[in-house]
Amino acid sequence: MGGPKTFLVVNPRSANAATGRRFSEILAAVRRAIGPVEYAFTEAPMHATRLARGALEAGFDCVVAVGGDGTLNEVVNGFLEDGHPVREEATLGVIPRGTGGDFRRVFGWSARLDAAAERLRGEAWRPLDVGRVEFVGHDGASASRYFVNIASAGVSGLVDWEVNRASKAFGGRVSFAVSTVKALLRYHDAKLRLSLDGGPAAEVEATVLAIANGQYFGGGMWIAPEARPDDGVFDITLWSGYQLRDFVLRAPDIYSGRHVNLPNTKCFKARRLRVETDERVLLDIDGEQPGHLPATVEILPGALRLKVAPAA
Repeated sequence: MGGPKTFLVVNPRSANAATGRRFSEILAAVRRAIGPVEYAFTEAPMHATRLARGALEAGFDCVVAVGGDGTLNEVVNGFLEDGHPVREEATLGVIPRGTGGDFRRVFGWSARLDAAAERLRGEAWRPLDVGRVEFVGHDGASASRYFVNIASAGVSGLVDWEVNRASKAFGGRVSFAVSTVKALLRYHDAKLRLSLDGGPAAEVEATVLAIANGQYFGGGMWIAPEARPDDGVFDITLWSGYQLRDFVLRAPDIYSGRHVNLPNTKCFKARRLRVETDERVLLDIDGEQPGHLPATVEILPGALRLKVAPAA
């Protein structure tokens, strides 16, 4: 009873509501691995952020996101305030329950419940970089959000909008593929002004501008194969001139990471970016669609402690 206190932030609607239906099984697996825990269900957008913040302020040592990448994003936003951890010694745990599973792919984690529960045992953790985006919210006011996987601008924001209003009954990859088709049919490359690490702005045309801490987005697209979530720098991928036929004919390249060798893919590294445009270009932040450009993005090296499996 004297071990670390763990709190589960549970999105019962994740995995097409299977998380809610199977929560007794999830809870039993976690308790077998680490003993007693407390938990709460999310009830509305950004509720996970409030639950995570409340758990940290109440003294919990580990707060666990039980849901998809969107739930994880909300929990991460509960960990940080003004660019600093609310409770520096606390760890972030993850039980992946989403349809996309892009964050877990970076670490080679399976979606198996027993493996996820095992990662919560012991005190092992690794540093995790966090990105912070300052942007314009849908209400026109300035807003900010943290992310641990990928923030992007362009057709990906429109895809998010489509995904979040569609069924995910056939899984993340199918859902994202269908939404990508719908979005590309009405998208044209955006003209952006991109500045890296305070340098002069360059004009680029973007189907997608991906600012990667992790490696995958869109339900398994390997957008940034060389990104590392603890190296203190973003890997930036710019796709230009991609059309629907490219996503069909080049799907093997996109999902295998070979797209980085194509002439209409460019890759950069930076710690801070400024992205401006005269158009309305939507953002994608860890699979969520909270607003649009212009935006400033910066990396916070090692800002969080990510719970990992104990050493054998």
